[in-house]
Amino acid sequence: MATHPSEPTAQASPRAVDLIMFMGQSNMAGRGITTPEHPEGAPAALPGVGWEYRAVTAPDRLSPLAEPFGVKENRASGIDDGTMKTGSMATAFVNALAPLTGTPVVGVSASKGGSRIDEWQPGGRFLTDAIRRLHAADAFLAGQGIAVRHRLMLWCQGESDGDVATPPAVYRERFDRMLGAMRTAGIEHCLLVLIGRYNGANPTVDYAPIRAEQRAIAADDPRVTLVATGFEGMKARGLMKDDFHYVQQAYDEVGAEAARNTAAWLDSGR
Repeated sequence: MATHPSEPTAQASPRAVDLIMFMGQSNMAGRGITTPEHPEGAPAALPGVGWEYRAVTAPDRLSPLAEPFGVKENRASGIDDGTMKTGSMATAFVNALAPLTGTPVVGVSASKGGSRIDEWQPGGRFLTDAIRRLHAADAFLAGQGIAVRHRLMLWCQGESDGDVATPPAVYRERFDRMLGAMRTAGIEHCLLVLIGRYNGANPTVDYAPIRAEQRAIAADDPRVTLVATGFEGMKARGLMKDDFHYVQQAYDEVGAEAARNTAAWLDSGR
């Protein structure tokens, strides 16, 4: 692997990695902040646990994992989250996962705030770009002689479908179509992060039907494992910063929860 002066020497080429696509809408992209009541910030990456593959801005190297994860990974013709990313669950997830599995992670940012499931369909620009990023990462790692142990997607999306009252059966149908395309592209499994609760004033908005359908999808579909439910309780704990998003502490907790359950699934299949 080519070396770059800005990269710490501890980030030497790994022999094998787990390749994780971080996909979905804004709560995967990350909108974390600190407040006087909740001062916990985004963690720094532990030594040797992982890297970010920046398919758009730095496709010739692995970059140090840092928050805001994927902050500049915008493609005008595809996934473009502007300057909205402030702090995600990605680093907390990698920090917790790699020590449990013994395998470092290469993460790829592929999330778009405000996106509905009908915008993640085969042939659409978001899914097309995500697959493009996956293939670019695969090709880079192969070119560097780095083996990929698992190719997984961590998915958190559905609040925008709750906002527009997408029927649960329609959500499932479109989720299935999206996942089928990702599987064809090389993803082995979907790690599902359950969405949380609406925190706004509109009495007609309710995320419960989408959450219930996501639980049912994970129960029914062997390609999907529910790895985190923590967002569901953040409203009651006062960890939401606005109608839809969370303070950084919540992202850190959910990332670590998802990692622990991912490691358990990798170990036992459950």
